[in-house]
Amino acid sequence: MKRSGSKILTTHVGSLPQPDGSWTNAATDERELRKTVGDVIAKQREVGLDVINDGEYAKGGDWLSYTDDRLNGFEAGVLAGEPLIAQGADRREFADFYTYANERQTLFYVREGERIRKRTHWVCTGPISYRGQAALQREIEMVKSFVRPDEDVFLTTTAPASLEAYRSNEYYATQEEFIFALAEGLRTEYEMVAAAGFIVQVDDAWLTALWDRIGISMGLEAFRAWCMVRVEALNHALANIPVEQIRYHLCWGSWHGPHAYDLEMRNIVDVMLKVKAGAYLFESANVRHEHEYAIWETVKLPAGKIIIPGVVTHSTDVVEHPELVAQRIRRFTGLVGKENVIAGADCGFGGRCHPQIAWAKLAALAEGARLASV
Repeated sequence: MKRSGSKILTTHVGSLPQPDGSWTNAATDERELRKTVGDVIAKQREVGLDVINDGEYAKGGDWLSYTDDRLNGFEAGVLAGEPLIAQGADRREFADFYTYANERQTLFYVREGERIRKRTHWVCTGPISYRGQAALQREIEMVKSFVRPDEDVFLTTTAPASLEAYRSNEYYATQEEFIFALAEGLRTEYEMVAAAGFIVQVDDAWLTALWDRIGISMGLEAFRAWCMVRVEALNHALANIPVEQIRYHLCWGSWHGPHAYDLEMRNIVDVMLKVKAGAYLFESANVRHEHEYAIWETVKLPAGKIIIPGVVTHSTDVVEHPELVAQRIRRFTGLVGKENVIAGADCGFGGRCHPQIAWAKLAALAEGARLASV
């Protein structure tokens, strides 16, 4: 992947909103889907982004559900009790807020009349293997038809730990065997994306978000050990891909809520850096995590690595001033070096921002990077 030089490069996390504001791709046939993919790629160039993707349009705009049809070994099941996303200290302490937000569907951005999709709970009942080759190849060929040979392009995929949160195991002897089998199944996807010449982005929103659900009761060291098993499984799946072709996105779930119990970055940054990746994307523009840029005063970024901090956020409809974006970028370049920073966003914008707001924020990102490059 390219590095910033005289110009601070820009990118985003993956999901981009549809022109009509819907959560998923509105395309009803292949021809319409191709048009929307072409349009979103052109739009990213128009606002000034350097490292681009298809907005996740080709996988239906959802970083988890697209895998439902790509893995053997699972059957749809019934989850006993509440899903993990409905649990945690944040939801207990701010129960009135979450009741209010759930009634009004405001934890994510949805249009009037839409409902947030309910995810299927999958039960592992047999050996896990990958069967999504045809669907993934369709994605790859569609994106390739619109990108230029000199462009850095990424495709998003999902980490084993983030799929684990929605899947239970009734086949493998231990949970560790299950997570490694899940990683082995995803290996095919990672390697196909890399073989196509794209940057492989691995999204892992659930690794740190589970601190609030299961980690607090485990204790920090036990939770960090639990995370490291998941990192080792991911690294196993990425073993055959050049490190410079991988970027890893870590966040805290990114719903519109208090996030008062998010695990502090200082307690997980070393775990993140153990992921086999050339670049790391993380939240640093929202009011819960912006102060954490200071960890790079004491944490040494390994040689050859790149950080892609969020300098615009999905968490507010206020569009960042480009001067503020430039200030945020300079904080990081001053600590780790200009060549080791690409300016990014906190999380995906699809389903989290009105389209007009999202594109305005990305334009502010590009302008802020221009100012910071001077």
